[in-house]
Amino acid sequence: MASSEVERQPLRLALHVAAIGVVFGDIGTSPLYTIRQCFDPAVGLKPTTETVTGVLSLVFWAITLVVMIKYVVFILRADNKGEGGVLALTALALKKARSGSLLATAITGAGMLGAAFFYGDGILTPAISVLGAVEGLEVISPVFSGMTMPIAAALLVSLFLAQRNGTARVGALFGPVMTAWFVAIGALGIYGVVQHPAVLAALDPRPGFALLIAGHTHPLALLGAVVLAITGAEALYADMGHFGRATIRRVWISLVWPALILNYFGQGALLLYEPTAIENPFYLLAPEILRVPLLILATMAAIIASQAVISGAFSVTSQAVELGWLPRFRIRHTSARESGQIYVPQINAALMVGVLAVVLGFETSSRLAYAYGIAVTGTMVMTTCIGFYYYYRIAKWPLIPVAAFALLLLTVDLSFLVSNLTKVLEGGWLPIAVGISIVIVMETWRRGRKLLAEQFLDGAVPLDTLLRQASEQKIQRVKGAAVFLTANLDVVPTALLHNLKHNQVLHKRVALLRVSTEDTPRVPLAEQLKVETLSNGFARIEIRHGFMQQVDVPEQLERCRTFGLDFPPMETSYFVSRQTLVHEHSSKMPAWQSRLFILLMDYALGPTEYFQLPPNRVVELGTKTEV
Repeated sequence: MASSEVERQPLRLALHVAAIGVVFGDIGTSPLYTIRQCFDPAVGLKPTTETVTGVLSLVFWAITLVVMIKYVVFILRADNKGEGGVLALTALALKKARSGSLLATAITGAGMLGAAFFYGDGILTPAISVLGAVEGLEVISPVFSGMTMPIAAALLVSLFLAQRNGTARVGALFGPVMTAWFVAIGALGIYGVVQHPAVLAALDPRPGFALLIAGHTHPLALLGAVVLAITGAEALYADMGHFGRATIRRVWISLVWPALILNYFGQGALLLYEPTAIENPFYLLAPEILRVPLLILATMAAIIASQAVISGAFSVTSQAVELGWLPRFRIRHTSARESGQIYVPQINAALMVGVLAVVLGFETSSRLAYAYGIAVTGTMVMTTCIGFYYYYRIAKWPLIPVAAFALLLLTVDLSFLVSNLTKVLEGGWLPIAVGISIVIVMETWRRGRKLLAEQFLDGAVPLDTLLRQASEQKIQRVKGAAVFLTANLDVVPTALLHNLKHNQVLHKRVALLRVSTEDTPRVPLAEQLKVETLSNGFARIEIRHGFMQQVDVPEQLERCRTFGLDFPPMETSYFVSRQTLVHEHSSKMPAWQSRLFILLMDYALGPTEYFQLPPNRVVELGTKTEV
């Protein structure tokens, strides 16, 4: 036993180091700008013993309550078969809600909002992190004044262009670099606290509360700045499936949390005896000889934080597609070994345009901070609401303590959200606009697909009717196998009807194939394939997969041999319908939504590429449908 434990130690260490690089990049770069933003002129504070201690107290208790207690202690328990994140939690909650009910609609809406705000975070995090790091150039030398914005933009363009190559190669560097980052900022914090230990009085929550009610500051503006210290908390939950809750908890408690707190307190200690350092307390905390190496390390940490958010946006997109909330996108796997290493070209391009527009529009991390908090706090509120439902209905915890605790957390989350809503005109409108736009797209796609399915069923021909005609030998049969993709295995697919209408023949082997996504992250291999053999060469096949898995139809069909069915690659044809949609004035959708759905259908990836069908074996039959 002892020998096996020793053998596991290097693997466990490697997992912990990898988690440091992937999970904590966003929250780990918050010290670059948080304390400085708390003393922004819009907040109305000047660095004094009272204000510095109050700000540090608010930062400490925000991190402790929201990140430590809410996420690390409680939310990480709410896993969907090991997977975390707002979409995994939404899928889990929907299992207990009756389909079509008001509750199911509310849970779906909360999940959509959470995912939509995550995209807003994906635009803002790379911009503010890289800008905050590069702004250290102005501290090192005034020569760089005015150059930080173009340098940050160049770094970000390089980062997005590198996405197509995948992160597998450079990913090995993420962990060691971020480990060095946390060690460095923690050491700098100790250096500052040792020089002015009186700053430890901020561990008491009373100075923070007193500062909020003192009357010489704007409380909502102050909370809107303090929230920057907890950005990235959602990543702890979203990445749980990659590293496990135990690893994330150990890394947070043993390294990340102490390093962050020490650095914030070190910056506060600096301000107590040198108030002019508020210009950039993070870099000025370091001795002058260490500022250039710190700048390089900070820039690398900011890029890693950006990479984590970009990769997260790719994962959220993949999950939303599988849940039926977004059109099919072209998703490329960039690693043969890691299933989570994916690249979505359209999302990458959209994020790059959005990030560059933000950098050029806001120019500095201080201005961008006004827009940053809304996306983060919006997702947190949705997670708290769905998490309450999880603990009450799924985990079966008693209602009163769960409701009381959820109310406490929701009060904190809503306080931060409301404080950020006051910054709408200063830039907060950006994540709101992004979120609303994405929710509209998601709901339009979901509703449009549902209406199309209902229209199809209205005029569908029962499969039994076709089987009876085939048994009476009224239809000519030809050699080979035909696979018809369909969403309903009990009726004749549209492509099959059109094939009969135009070619007036059936293949000797006919398979109706449905690919369904389960509300679980992954379906075990043994449960992915279900085959039902019917009469006269017909069969019904269902391929089931989780919302974090992608399906390869030809590969799955090869497994049908164990059920007595054979689909030789060169003898099998795949029939799919290509729908041409036109707007109908009597549509159940508003005209604008109907036209948006048609646009999304035109933009969506076709089944040939999405299901990895061999192009030379696919027959597309066009249909015209009114919506």
